[in-house]
Amino acid sequence: MAVGTETGADANAETITASVVGGSGFTGGELLRLLAGHPNVEISEVTSRSKAGKSVGSVHPPLRGSDLRFTEPDDLESVDVLFAATPHGVSMGRIDEFFEVADTVVDLSADFRLETEAQYDEWYDGHEAPEYLETAEYALPEINRENLAGADLIAGGGCNATATILGLYPLFEHGILEGSAERVVVDVKVGSSEGGAGGGEASSHPERSGVVRPYAPTGHRHEAEIEQFLGTSVAFTCHAVDMIRGASATSHVFPASPVSKGDLWQAYRGCYEDEPFVRMAAGGSGVYRYPEPKAVAGTNLGEVGFELDPSNERIVVFSAIDNMMKGSAGQAVHAANVALGLEETAGLEFTGLHPVGAP
Repeated sequence: MAVGTETGADANAETITASVVGGSGFTGGELLRLLAGHPNVEISEVTSRSKAGKSVGSVHPPLRGSDLRFTEPDDLESVDVLFAATPHGVSMGRIDEFFEVADTVVDLSADFRLETEAQYDEWYDGHEAPEYLETAEYALPEINRENLAGADLIAGGGCNATATILGLYPLFEHGILEGSAERVVVDVKVGSSEGGAGGGEASSHPERSGVVRPYAPTGHRHEAEIEQFLGTSVAFTCHAVDMIRGASATSHVFPASPVSKGDLWQAYRGCYEDEPFVRMAAGGSGVYRYPEPKAVAGTNLGEVGFELDPSNERIVVFSAIDNMMKGSAGQAVHAANVALGLEETAGLEFTGLHPVGAP
C-alpha cells in the first residue's frame, strides 16, 4: 500500500492509520511520540500485554493528556501500517498475523534484519519464518532508499550497526579502501536505554554510573549487519558508558594507498550532502568538533566525521546517533515515510537542544 505519488513528494497526503505492537517499552514510547506528531498518521491501537487498560500517558510521560490506552495484543485492528516494537523472536512468530491486519509492517527487532536463514543460525537461535527474509528491506534510507519505496516488510537496523554503517559506508561506496586488506576496527560506546525498559541490573543507575564497561568484546550480533551491508569483516567491541541515550562509534581503517582529506570530503559529501538526517562534524572549531551523541539526543540525526592520521596510513571515523531515534524509532518512521510515499522528514523535524543534560 502506498500513499501519495512519489517519495518525499506529498506532505498533504491522506491520513494513514497505524498501530504499535509492544508499545510500553522505551522504543514503543519513542514511536508513539513521533507518530502522535506526524501530520499524516492517526494512531489506531497500542498494545501491551502487561499494561493493557492503562493510559499511554501513565507509562510515557510525554504523552500525558492523550486518550490512547493500551490494549491486549491478541485482537489487532486493521490498519495501513503496523509497527512492531517487540523483543527479538516475537515478530517472526506473528508475522502472518501482522500481514492479515496491515499492508505494511515495520519491525524494530532483529527478526528480519539479516538476509538468510544461515545467518540467523549463526548469530541468533534460528528463524521461524525464513520465507520472509528475502522480501524484507533494511530500514536505513541512506543506504537502501530505492528498495524501501513501496516495501511491505521493513526491518529496523540495530543501533550499534546503524552508527557504524553510517560512519564507514562512504569509504566503501567511493572505493577509498579498494585494494586494501579492509582491516576495520570498531569501538562503540552506548547508553543504558539500549538495554530497554527491562534492562536489568547492568543498566540500573547505581551500576551504570561512572562506568566505561566492555560488555561485548567480541561476537556482538550487530556485527552480522555491518558485514552484510559493508561487505567486509570487522573487529567490533561495545562499551556500556554513563549516559542514557546515544551510540558513538569510533572506527579505524587502513587504506592500501595514501588518501587525502580532499578524497575523504568528496566521499562523505557524495553520500550525505543531500541527506536530511546526516550532518558532518569533522574537526572545525568549538567544543563539539566531532560527532557527539549529546548533540543529536532526541533527534533522527546522525553525525559523521573523520580524521586522517598524518602518516596517511589510518583513517579514524567518528559517528554518533541517538540509539532510540536514528537507531530505532526514528529510523522506522523515516523508512515508513519512504515506503508509503510521504514526505521523508514528516514527524521527524526536531533538531535537538543545547545545552542539555547527559543524553
